[in-house]
Amino acid sequence: MPNVLTLSGSPSARSRTSSLVRHVGRLLTDEHHDVRHIAVRDLPPEPLLAGNAAHPAIREVVEAVDWADALVVGTPVYKAAYSGLLKTLLDLLPQFALAGKTVLPLATGGSTAHVLAIDYALRPVLTSLGTDNVLRGWFVLDRHVSPDAPETEGSGVVAAEAADGVTETVDRLLDSLAASPPAAVAARPGLAPAV
Repeated sequence: MPNVLTLSGSPSARSRTSSLVRHVGRLLTDEHHDVRHIAVRDLPPEPLLAGNAAHPAIREVVEAVDWADALVVGTPVYKAAYSGLLKTLLDLLPQFALAGKTVLPLATGGSTAHVLAIDYALRPVLTSLGTDNVLRGWFVLDRHVSPDAPETEGSGVVAAEAADGVTETVDRLLDSLAASPPAAVAARPGLAPAV
């Protein structure tokens, strides 16, 4: 079964985005995929802000991305774009880090006015990292996701109004993974950081 890395780009301790991403991870685990989760907010801030791709914590993220056949990338929408925290990490990934991988973007926000942030802000950055397979993303209103509490992280609930859409989105990812073989490391050009 393909490996999946879920990545939450929310800076919040009680994050609806992280809750949504972990919910999707549980759905994928239920389908027997090996799923790992990274919350960018848990990485040390100094190497992120200094652009230090050689820092051990950043190297671990690069290795996790390399391990994955697919990524679920979640972000809150701020000012009609993905989070700056997510951008700092994406800037530290090697130029073709996502080559040969399937990527599912997810976003949360307070209004459907921000739904296009996935296609107009996040998708181009993901594509620039080498993937040719960015799936149609999914936007979930904040009010339809319960935030994780620090002591019960991962227990957030997706409301009935959003559950069907999230499930259909996960099904598209599963279909895409079933249709393509796991990414081969040798097929990915270049491992030099894009910074």
